[in-house]
Amino acid sequence: MAPALHFAPELVLQAQGVRAAIFDVDGVLTDGRLYIGEQGELFKAFHALDGHGLKLLAAGGITPLVVSGRDSTALRRRLSDLGIVHTAFGAVDKLAAAQPLLQRLQLTWAELAVLGDDWPDLPLLQRARFACAVPDAHVEVRAMAHHVTTRRGGHGAAREFCDLLLTAAGRYAELLATQRGSLDR
Repeated sequence: MAPALHFAPELVLQAQGVRAAIFDVDGVLTDGRLYIGEQGELFKAFHALDGHGLKLLAAGGITPLVVSGRDSTALRRRLSDLGIVHTAFGAVDKLAAAQPLLQRLQLTWAELAVLGDDWPDLPLLQRARFACAVPDAHVEVRAMAHHVTTRRGGHGAAREFCDLLLTAAGRYAELLATQRGSLDR
C-alpha cells in the first residue's frame, strides 16, 4: 500500500541530502506561549505527533538537534523522553550554540535542515541546506524559508517537517510499512 502523504517534487529535491535537522522549541515544538506558575516554574505543552516525528526522524537516519533560546525542566524532560541528546539550551546566539553540535557530529551546513519561527533562528536558516518555517513564524523567517509548514508550531509542524525530510531521504514509505506491519501482530 502506497503512502497517502505527498510533497511537491521540487521540495523533496531541495531537502535531499539532509543528515541532521535543528529544531527551535518555543513556537516550533510548542505553540510559543509560556505558562509560568506562582513559584516561577515554566510549563510547556508539546504535541505527541511532533514527538513521534522526532523519533521517526532518528530511526530514519536523520539526527534531530534542538537549539533553544530558553532552558526549562519541562523541555529537558521531553527531550530526554524522546531520546534527543544533541541539544543547546539558553542559546542567546544560536549560530554559536549550533556550531559545536555540528562539529561533534562531523556535519556541514549543506547537510542540515532547520525549522524555526523567529529572528534568533535566521542565522541558522540562512546557512542550512533546507530552511523551513511554521506558518505563524515572523514574516522575515517565512521569507527566508524554502518551505512553510501547513501545521502551526506546537500543533504538528515538526511532524510535517520530519515527514518531509524522511520522504526526501527515501525512508518514509519504509518506516510506514514497518509500522503497518506491527498492526498485524
